[in-house]
Amino acid sequence: MLDARGTAVPRLAHWGHDLGSVEPLMLEQVATALPAVAPSSPDLPLVPSILAGPAEGWSGFPALIAHRSASGPARLPLRIRRTGLSQLDESSVSIELVVHDDDGPLLTVGWHARLTPQGVLVIGLDARAEAPEGVELHRLAATLPVPARASDLLDFTGVWAGERMPQRGAVRDGLHLRDQRRGRPGHDAPFLTVLGTPGFGFRSGEVWAMHHAWSGNSTTGVESLPTGHRRLLATELLDPAEVVLGKGETYTAPETMLAWSSEGLDGLSDRLHPFVRALTPPTHRPVVLNTWEAVYFDHALESLLPLVDAAADLGIERFVLDDGWFTGRTDDRRALGDWTVDPERWPSGLHPLADAVVAHGMEFGLWVEPEMVSPESRLAREHPEWMLAETSTETETHHPPTWRFQHSLDLTVPAARGHVLEALSALLTEYPIAFLKWDHNRDQHAGTAAAHTRAVYGLIDDLTARFPHVAIESCASGGARVDLGMASRVHRFWTSDTNDALDRQRIQRYSGLLMPPEMMGGHVGAPRAHITGRTHDLSFRLATAIFGSAGIEWNITTADAAQLDALREWVATVKLLRPLLISGRTVRTDEAVDDRYVHGLVAPDDAEALIALVTLATAPVSVPPPLRFPGLDPDRRYRIEPLAVGGAPRTVQDSPPAWLAEGGITITGRLLADLGLPVPLLAPEQALLLRAIAVD
Repeated sequence: MLDARGTAVPRLAHWGHDLGSVEPLMLEQVATALPAVAPSSPDLPLVPSILAGPAEGWSGFPALIAHRSASGPARLPLRIRRTGLSQLDESSVSIELVVHDDDGPLLTVGWHARLTPQGVLVIGLDARAEAPEGVELHRLAATLPVPARASDLLDFTGVWAGERMPQRGAVRDGLHLRDQRRGRPGHDAPFLTVLGTPGFGFRSGEVWAMHHAWSGNSTTGVESLPTGHRRLLATELLDPAEVVLGKGETYTAPETMLAWSSEGLDGLSDRLHPFVRALTPPTHRPVVLNTWEAVYFDHALESLLPLVDAAADLGIERFVLDDGWFTGRTDDRRALGDWTVDPERWPSGLHPLADAVVAHGMEFGLWVEPEMVSPESRLAREHPEWMLAETSTETETHHPPTWRFQHSLDLTVPAARGHVLEALSALLTEYPIAFLKWDHNRDQHAGTAAAHTRAVYGLIDDLTARFPHVAIESCASGGARVDLGMASRVHRFWTSDTNDALDRQRIQRYSGLLMPPEMMGGHVGAPRAHITGRTHDLSFRLATAIFGSAGIEWNITTADAAQLDALREWVATVKLLRPLLISGRTVRTDEAVDDRYVHGLVAPDDAEALIALVTLATAPVSVPPPLRFPGLDPDRRYRIEPLAVGGAPRTVQDSPPAWLAEGGITITGRLLADLGLPVPLLAPEQALLLRAIAVD
């Protein structure tokens, strides 16, 4: 509900619950029913507009900060009036606003909103310079009001191999702002900022959520003032003089996505997952084998060909050659930027390996890191000026410290970007590459993140235009660049560098608030996790990886016959369930204690479901609570049976519940949701998979 009467800056009066069909006169009466004038405040009802600032008596976070390029600091307040409004249909509106300072017109700002068919509100902003001397833009923010009952806050932090750690608490007065200055969202990205009614959970509570669809620097957060005003905020984080517009030039801000639900966090996912599926380029979802934790940098045809044979025997559909294939790349300290095949390790190029992969009926994929350059590389020696530097003069250049022994390549330089595009194009032309794992292994500590992020988008877009059949996975030291700005360009995200199944349970659970499971790469690693050193049963690793874009990252030539049989059966199961895995509605429950998860996928037509009971730690009780699973049609009957992958989970009971011992049970969706089923007492770090199929 947008109040755009008159020439004042419009205000967003409501977003959330569908208000239904409201008569225009009643709408105007509601919009006119402004709050009372507060004591010791401006002498008018204070309702922040979509570009609230000092000119309207607003003392909070200003949505717009800009000044003339030649005038130094901003001359506040900026005065804004609406000059245009266009509505293409009932679900979209565009507002034109002219911004003045003391010297006349400064900017024309466009504010755009559209409500998608999935129920996601998308806010876009742009600004065109009107001042003859140009305009320096510091901030152009999306600001969304939320009601006072939205008093609990959830967002996320994290570390490498430990992304998407939830942090939650009560909203307090002031600004809760998350500045991401990494040139990418980072492992500690807020990811999704959620405000909700007290105690909201996965299945209950009213919640308002915001995601900033941007892969560069950003500021997101919550503003709560003693006046009772509360807002969600999102803006690109711009350094001084980072965006300077000449007269007539336009800056386009990253979009902000918002969703509301009266049914908790799962209700948000019910809106966001279909939205992301429509946003992402269409693709198929093959089962993958990635070579990283199988061989690391030990690239030799004689050791990789047996891995190809073993992968084909399991039914793998895509074989991805990870880091280590290009000239001089024997470890992570050299050769980034030299995107030609190493002639010593690959005297015949990648043809023998790629031909073997294709001959087995699999797709061939390749790892690249196009945005980076090693100081020890031919590219750095020939073009040192292409490495992003803090300062550069005719006599010396100062670079930030290396990170994983590499620097960022300055893709804002047309020649640098063109070089990378041609190098990648040469590889994609010569070899039958169907998939690129596009990595990004450091923060950006020099240059302009605003221009660089747009250059990265442009590079991916240009490559996709040339090779539309090639699928791309976004990897950034794992999950440090998982956002909807990138999602419109790639087909898969590498969720985290860890394949530890226990850590993956949490990482995938919370990444799945925004991202549908088929977008999140999940691999079965070796019995002993390479990063954490933890050892997990094969059944637990398989049950974890099935809820994602499934794959294997393990030297399976070392697996025994029983492990290979289990992997082969699991791959067949993934293919059997693939229609559900790539389209299902995610369901998660709120458990009384945090020793277990219950989650699953329900088919769009409610005809089937895949359900997981996961134990994270030792149970605090000897008889676990029943497994209650909502989300199925309450009036349909379902056959519930265990789905064994890699063997049955370990238990600490003498005998399972009778229904499980008998191989299954037939009950209604309502009984499963309200009463649930008794379950065995699982040992820690185990998973019981159940398949539900409608029988009437």
